[in-house]
Amino acid sequence: MLAACAADPPADAPTTSEDPLPASVDSARDQLTALATAARDRHFTARYTLTGSAGPERTILVTTANDGTWRVDVPAGAGGGTIDVSLAATADGLFQCALPSAGHPEAAGCVRLGDRDDRVPGRYDPRVQHPFTDWPAVLNDGRAPLAVSATPAPHGVDGTCFAVDSTSASLDAPLDVGTYCYGPDGTLTALHSALGTLRLAGPPGPAPDTVTLAGPVVDRSPWQTTSPAPEPTESAPEPAESGPEPTATP
Repeated sequence: MLAACAADPPADAPTTSEDPLPASVDSARDQLTALATAARDRHFTARYTLTGSAGPERTILVTTANDGTWRVDVPAGAGGGTIDVSLAATADGLFQCALPSAGHPEAAGCVRLGDRDDRVPGRYDPRVQHPFTDWPAVLNDGRAPLAVSATPAPHGVDGTCFAVDSTSASLDAPLDVGTYCYGPDGTLTALHSALGTLRLAGPPGPAPDTVTLAGPVVDRSPWQTTSPAPEPTESAPEPAESGPEPTATP
């Protein structure tokens, strides 16, 4: 009788087709978003080492100026690793500069690639500038198709690290998936991705008011990242077939 008088049991909670993400996942995404926001506002000069990509370890020079202009110097960034280049976005546009090197013994010269906010065309893109130019905006975008989780920092790396993966099947990914590490002020301290392993080589220095090109603007074609195709050689003409030697008349 007591059971008959009891109140009806509570109804089951409604289910939804989309379960909420675990708090740890949400927290990692929020934390990375905040650091990427700081990275977008960060202005400095710094040296990074790049390993794991083609060739030996390289030193990358990064400058993000107070007026929003930027410049990234990439040794062996063009000509199949034979030409040092500098990419820069100034008030006058987006430029690729060839620096004096073994594959380019001439003085530095710069070629305009487009407007300041344009993307570097793929055949001229060494890709090393992206972690400092457009990838922070992707990490800062809560709508970007990314899965983010906290991960331990590699040995010798300062900052907070995150494993970033894509949740989209698109072949045109907005950034490299991999491990991103940031200091509290938004300084990228390390990145491990298809680009290679990029590590901060020392304390960042102050930012200039603006960046300057490595040389004058010249009228020539930009340097491609790959080695130029060898020019076809003309083959020597084959000798004409000769008939039987004439015989002497008796």
